[in-house]
Amino acid sequence: MSTGRTAVTRHGFVVDVRPEKREEYLELHRAVWPRVEEAMREQGIRNYSIFIIDTTLFGTYEYVGDDYEADMARVQLDEESQRWWRLTDPCQTPFGEARDGELWREMELAWHMD
Repeated sequence: MSTGRTAVTRHGFVVDVRPEKREEYLELHRAVWPRVEEAMREQGIRNYSIFIIDTTLFGTYEYVGDDYEADMARVQLDEESQRWWRLTDPCQTPFGEARDGELWREMELAWHMD
């Protein structure tokens, strides 16, 4: 029996930041463009945080929706988000053994406590 609620899924991602671009990346994130945040919210992304230690970034968010792949594809199509990534992507370099073209690598949830 359906409860009428959409399940929450948690996602974690990791990427490295180029040492010479660390401050630029942090400065950009001190004032994330409102439309970038709005585009994610519209597609069910909630409670998004990015942490940094040395030159490694860890991002985590919750997704509330019914079709994660379709919603993430819609975020990818947002023109303002694409402009944002043209600024942030050059600051990043893949973490570990990333696939070709992959920056942020999705991690497997090992444990969670509410």
